[in-house]
Amino acid sequence: MELSPVCTEGISLAGCIKSERGHRRSKVSRDVEIDIDILYQAVPQLAKVFRIIEKIGEGTFSSVYLGEAQMRDGRKEMFALKHLIPTSHPTRIAAELQCLTVAGGRENVMGVTYCFRKEDHVVIVMPYMEHQAIVDIIGSLSFEEVRLYIYHLLKALRHIHQFGIIHRDIKPNNFLYNRNSKMYALVDFGLAQGTADTQIELLKDLAGLRKVQRPVFGERNLNSCTPAPSTTKQPVIKPELLKLGKTEDPATRRCSSTTRGPLPVRTQSSSQKPQRTVLQGLTCSCYLTDRVCNICMSRKQQVAPRAGTPGFRAPEVLTKCPNQGTAIDVWSAGVILLSLLSGRYPLFKASDDLIALTQIMTIRGSRETIQAAKAFGKAVVCSRELPRQDLRTLCETLRGRRPASDEVTPLAEANKDSTAACHHKIQDDTPTHRPTKGTLKQPKDEAGEKPWSLSSALTNPQQRIGNTETTRLAKQNSGTDCKVKEDEQGWDRVPDEAYNLLDRLLDLNPATRITAAQALQHPLFKDL
Repeated sequence: MELSPVCTEGISLAGCIKSERGHRRSKVSRDVEIDIDILYQAVPQLAKVFRIIEKIGEGTFSSVYLGEAQMRDGRKEMFALKHLIPTSHPTRIAAELQCLTVAGGRENVMGVTYCFRKEDHVVIVMPYMEHQAIVDIIGSLSFEEVRLYIYHLLKALRHIHQFGIIHRDIKPNNFLYNRNSKMYALVDFGLAQGTADTQIELLKDLAGLRKVQRPVFGERNLNSCTPAPSTTKQPVIKPELLKLGKTEDPATRRCSSTTRGPLPVRTQSSSQKPQRTVLQGLTCSCYLTDRVCNICMSRKQQVAPRAGTPGFRAPEVLTKCPNQGTAIDVWSAGVILLSLLSGRYPLFKASDDLIALTQIMTIRGSRETIQAAKAFGKAVVCSRELPRQDLRTLCETLRGRRPASDEVTPLAEANKDSTAACHHKIQDDTPTHRPTKGTLKQPKDEAGEKPWSLSSALTNPQQRIGNTETTRLAKQNSGTDCKVKEDEQGWDRVPDEAYNLLDRLLDLNPATRITAAQALQHPLFKDL
């Protein structure tokens, strides 16, 4: 593919930038214009090839711009220009490029066209695919569209998993969908990691970089809080506290039934020996209790990958399981399918890993979560049992196709009672503390409104339409008209196979969770 320079060599960079300002659309804000000018100055080569029109995306580690290039045959073609933040590790950047070049360009995976670099600034140029945001169209999607969307997502996952690539950030924003052309594209390998047998050589080099964890999307990582200095007074343990112990087989550890109090402080007096609360050979006395002993308080933090977007992380990620594989991408695909079947996006929205695990328990059941955690070496304790929900009943209730039932347990929200339902004791190396007791403000979405929650939707029928487009439709049509429209979209004929696949994608145990290749053979896709 050959490009024709936008600016000739006789024109200065300043002249190119000034010319580009005149071509930009008036709707571009002043802030975006400044960002575009800064990008031109950081990577001068871009001005000779692309006319950057606007900024179309922004994340923690990169910004994406829409650029137009003049081809040598006279055509004008649009490209997506991803500008990586200068602090990105060179190996990380090179690994993302290698993922795009080796696995991209086919099977619904985005490829790479060009790459520009000037000092520590890197711009990856990819084909631009016009697409619609799921949050804008979720209320008008037919079941057949949902089925095809998940099918093509699983095709992309099967493809990258064959190369030993773990994407780690599967979500609707990273799986683009053009509704008119029925085109799909998996993008953003910025957080990708490799399996043990990965074919991407540079992903192997990233193993050493994982020792230093970086924040993910500004979220509070409560699993990595630094413990308070040790004192002789035992800290007060709240239900919101995560107890973290030594990373060994939980079957080899036992709880001391004689006491659950703090470990005694040794004194210099020889006349009276302190009473031993920990028997010889045992690790601590707080295992499977609601307390954290001084031994566990003094342990170092366990390092485990946790990169990804809140709401889409698998249970093994939330519990800091060190051995994570391609199954975490399959779980995220299951969360997407759950959102599409229920008509709610985002379905899960938690401010920390503890609340996220509680929300999963609310739908998948506490007993099942505890059993699954045991399978990958984690011990989880819940103060009360949360029943497993029937997925069809849940999705149809959220869509308003059946009345809310008392049997459907409301989802725990990020407020003062959000973790009162259950507290967890997860083996790890340092205790995790919840924020100071009090009411947490509900985060707001892009529109400035509070995010949808399962609890409010089940108790308030007026909130069952959970996004901008469907809210608008609801105001224009009566409830009967909306139901007729949904029936025309096939939501009255959702087969049992859809919920069976959903159940297998959301298997709490990564060892038994269905793979992307197996999911493509599911009866739901028998005609594809």
